[in-house]
Amino acid sequence: MHSRVLPHAYVALGLPSDTIKVQQIVPNTIISLGKYGSFQANQIIGRPYHLTFEILDQPDTEDNHALRIVPAAELHAESLIADGSIPGEGEDGEGYRDLDDIDVSAMRTNRDTVDDSSSQLMTMDEIEALKKGTTGAGREIINKLLESHSGLDKKTEFSLAKYTLRKRKKYLKRFSVMPLDVPLLTHWMLEQKDATKIMELRDEIVGLIGCWANVHNGGDAFMVTESVELHPASRWLIIDDTGGLVVAAMAERMGILHPHETSIGEAEDKVGLGVRLEKCDEPPPENSEHSSQYGPVPSASSSSGQADSASFSARRQRPAAGMSSNNTTLTVIHPNAQPNLSLLKYFSFDVSDPSPSHPLHTNLKTLSWLQLLDPSSDPVYTNEPPIASDATLASWKPNKRGMYYRKRRRWIRVRSVVNETRAGSFDGLIVASLMDPTSILKHTVPLLAGSAPVVVYAPHIEPLVRLADLYSTARRTAYINLMRVAAQRDQTPASRGSTNGISPGGLEQDAGDAENPSTAINECDFPVDPTLLLAPTIQTSRVRPWQVLPGRTHPLMTGRGGAEGYVFHALRALPALGKVEARGHQARKKRKTETQISRGDVTPVATSDARGAN
Repeated sequence: MHSRVLPHAYVALGLPSDTIKVQQIVPNTIISLGKYGSFQANQIIGRPYHLTFEILDQPDTEDNHALRIVPAAELHAESLIADGSIPGEGEDGEGYRDLDDIDVSAMRTNRDTVDDSSSQLMTMDEIEALKKGTTGAGREIINKLLESHSGLDKKTEFSLAKYTLRKRKKYLKRFSVMPLDVPLLTHWMLEQKDATKIMELRDEIVGLIGCWANVHNGGDAFMVTESVELHPASRWLIIDDTGGLVVAAMAERMGILHPHETSIGEAEDKVGLGVRLEKCDEPPPENSEHSSQYGPVPSASSSSGQADSASFSARRQRPAAGMSSNNTTLTVIHPNAQPNLSLLKYFSFDVSDPSPSHPLHTNLKTLSWLQLLDPSSDPVYTNEPPIASDATLASWKPNKRGMYYRKRRRWIRVRSVVNETRAGSFDGLIVASLMDPTSILKHTVPLLAGSAPVVVYAPHIEPLVRLADLYSTARRTAYINLMRVAAQRDQTPASRGSTNGISPGGLEQDAGDAENPSTAINECDFPVDPTLLLAPTIQTSRVRPWQVLPGRTHPLMTGRGGAEGYVFHALRALPALGKVEARGHQARKKRKTETQISRGDVTPVATSDARGAN
């Protein structure tokens, strides 16, 4: 993540009212903060994050507003003063006391204090006139309100602090510029936007998903040269119905969420470059692994437009093809024609028009359920664009040639992603979907490698409890026993049919069951193969803010409710082929001794347990 504000980047503006305003910083525009005022976007471009600004009303300026950086000493002056006036603080600086040692009965309370509107002597007209005539970013209004309050001396320290804090939130014209990361975006969507769009995901649940899924970077694939081929690693399969929040969180853990080399403004320029390159008639580079499928390279003397495009591409290197990385990738399966990853726009990535400089352009792969389960029914996968000859390409206009190459690139990209996904060997599976998790795991778990983690999120616990039961030890044992009985029963169907008088149709049915013993398993009892996952567990985590005061310690009454959110976790297992029996170290058989009495002599004779071996 960048340390300074870049053009066209999304930032989070923290307002005094404890609300967050997500804003895109477009140069040469005015950003409005409602009652707190407005300012020029150019005034914060290039400045570091986590600075607090004050909006000053200055009529002599061009836009009547100026920004002042609030220093740390002034920003925390109120908290520093409060820390120095703690009751019971001695001269030695020991200002911390145990809450159990404080006498609650001796503390001053506001039980007998009546605070009504008559306590404030200033009227609303006077306050509005004071707003228009002051330039101190609201500090003068707060001081006037405190001076004109008739019952201020009757308030306790706690009630006075709350009253002052309310006035500061209402009249102080300040804002803080913070980077928009995944935790802040999650909080903003959960508290101020529609929480159902992200399935009521909380920050602690997002961290739990990434931890149990073991999401990490599989190697610095962005610093190696093209001649170095990395072994495919860190490949995760994701089903995301949260608008792209889970994808963004996992990409942040993998280090591919933010651009590495170019700024947001340069990325916007490269998008225009990519569009112009696609519109021109330049074929793909010769060193591409699919270069032979694009068709022949048109000659340089075909037209003047081709010469211009060749010189233009020589000056600037052509960006890498989309979805072409084989290391540190996220493969998203979606049910629609296009994936719903709208939240990725806050991280400068647009799925419909991706920037070539963004890591997700090559490391984020998408395909539909139709392409995964039945690729022959997908027209994009099956219908290959015809290869045009040199003469045909030379006779086409540049726009038609550009459309031809775009279709070829799209067909190659779709086939590559579908074939790679169906080949499997993924390092993990993450599911956050409103669909039945049983139907999802039935088709995605076989695509995982051995010991790959499986993480399923659900707002409520009921679907995860059923999922844990389907992969439980008891159901796995029953499934293995049924499979073993079916295999033993169908080993010799022909001989059994000749002796029992079974019809030829029954023999064919028995032969089919022998080839596939799983057909004898009832799918209602076993909708999924319980031998594919081990150690299913269900977990949850929730952070609850508390008010900690002497005699008044309790959870905050303003905390939101909603779904609790649960996470299912299991490990992918590779079932052993053939019959497996447990064999350990058997205890040695003890040799018994017998006594033979003859002529008064006792002679011990060693005999084994097998009495018949003489």
